[in-house]
Amino acid sequence: MSGGATGAHEMTVFCLADPGDAFLVPTPYYPGFDRDLRWRTGAQLVPVVCERSNDFKVTREALEAAYKSAQEATIRVKGLLITNPSNPLGTILDRETLRMVVSFINEKSIHLVCDEIYAATVFTRPGFISIAEIIQEKEIECNHDLIHIVYSLSKDLGFPGFRVGIVYSYNDAVVSCCRKMSSFGLVSSQTQHLIASMLSDDEFVNKFIAGSANKLAARHKVFTEGLAKVGISCLQSNAGLFVWMDLHHLLKEQTFEAEIALWKVIIREVKLNVSPGSSFHCSAPGWFRVCFANMDDQTMDVALTRIRAFAVQNNETSTTVPMKRQCWQKQQSNLRLSLKSRRMDDLVMTQCSMSPHSPLAQSPLVRARN
Repeated sequence: MSGGATGAHEMTVFCLADPGDAFLVPTPYYPGFDRDLRWRTGAQLVPVVCERSNDFKVTREALEAAYKSAQEATIRVKGLLITNPSNPLGTILDRETLRMVVSFINEKSIHLVCDEIYAATVFTRPGFISIAEIIQEKEIECNHDLIHIVYSLSKDLGFPGFRVGIVYSYNDAVVSCCRKMSSFGLVSSQTQHLIASMLSDDEFVNKFIAGSANKLAARHKVFTEGLAKVGISCLQSNAGLFVWMDLHHLLKEQTFEAEIALWKVIIREVKLNVSPGSSFHCSAPGWFRVCFANMDDQTMDVALTRIRAFAVQNNETSTTVPMKRQCWQKQQSNLRLSLKSRRMDDLVMTQCSMSPHSPLAQSPLVRARN
């Protein structure tokens, strides 16, 4: 156990790699990996470039290309990190893809770290398949010492503040090493007792997860259908707390510079907190991750109204004179966020705590605070 999935990931990399060693990571991937896996371990991340042409699916060809590029750069690859379900895509890896991944790492004799923290957020079929299920199949040849699973209660049960991360490894040496390393990020005995008591109640857990899935499915449907009405599409997904929104048609040109320019408009003028695809190392410009599960219905309606109005306005300005006041800026005073006793320090990340690849350092809120 460790202090959240962040600590669990870092602990795993410390146990598996030396400074300079690398892990392959399919793109787009969670920007925090640049911090969690690299900053203190000295490890490197080699992107496995996944293309929009096949909905960013992980392929054997992409894995081989990334592995070859690392070898040509004389970088020793120690493992492959996959996130299933994906953050930011909200998609799951199917059985055939997981089998292919296991075959690849077994052939290369490199480790496989599976981040499964969104496992119980799948809200429609097909269902989630754990790597633990794949390696038990009779026809699968795999050295189980190469398999490691990272899990957390943050997403599935909504406990990010409890900081409970788990490393489940089939390698006894890794378990022994992690047990020693966990001293730097212990989970308190009180927290462990509370969590154990709650998880022992099967009826409650099953009811909670089923209820959460229903709510996620309903919110996902409302959000994606609302965007579709103004010509905004999202990658088809069935898991996670977000959608992968395609705004490439709103870019002035198909470049990452244009993507960041659009992102700044959305942040500063439309007043929506979305994440640009470039911060996830996406191979194509114009994609944005939008979280839809961390707000109440009224706030979601306001957010949806703003992005739809923005899209309509951009379509109109291609043939008409721009309005003095943009329509998404009207009546913004209707939404009031109550911060109560929470401090601004808890709500805004400082520049020094961010990934060096994150564009958030340019956020006007961050710059104003500094």
